Amino acid sequence: MEKRNNSVQTLTINAIIMGLYVVLSLIGPSSGAIQFRVSESLNHLVVFNRKLIWGVFGGVIIFNLFFGYGILDVVFGGAQTLLALAATAFLHKYVQDRKLLMVLNILFFTVSMFMIAIMLNITLDLPFWPTYGTTALSELIIMSISAPVMYYIDNKLDFANKA
Repeated sequence: MEKRNNSVQTLTINAIIMGLYVVLSLIGPSSGAIQFRVSESLNHLVVFNRKLIWGVFGGVIIFNLFFGYGILDVVFGGAQTLLALAATAFLHKYVQDRKLLMVLNILFFTVSMFMIAIMLNITLDLPFWPTYGTTALSELIIMSISAPVMYYIDNKLDFANKA
């Protein structure tokens, strides 16, 4: 019975994260060549608990489906998020230093923004390199600013033991 309760708890927490991602994405510029999605701070959750990957990924899919640039935004945005989160989740068992893992997470998300630049090039005919530069820089800034905040919140809430 305990395993079932843990599964329900994990599913519930991921559903809450999905909703929170969508709501936080409505704050500030969240689409286009310059994106400052406050919701991207939730990408750091995977540093503390790999089980939370699905809440963040699902939030991206839902937001892009209803507020993005169509199905390509869902596919490219979802793939970019899943790729970066999976890379961090994979390293979770090898990198014990959470601060280092957060830095790597920031790097994975920043570099993988090339996928968003490709999508914006296809959907809006934006030039690839300048778009990659602005989306990567935007991601780097929001992820870097939010990293110490999420680290502090984890010290209070202990995300590792929540799901």
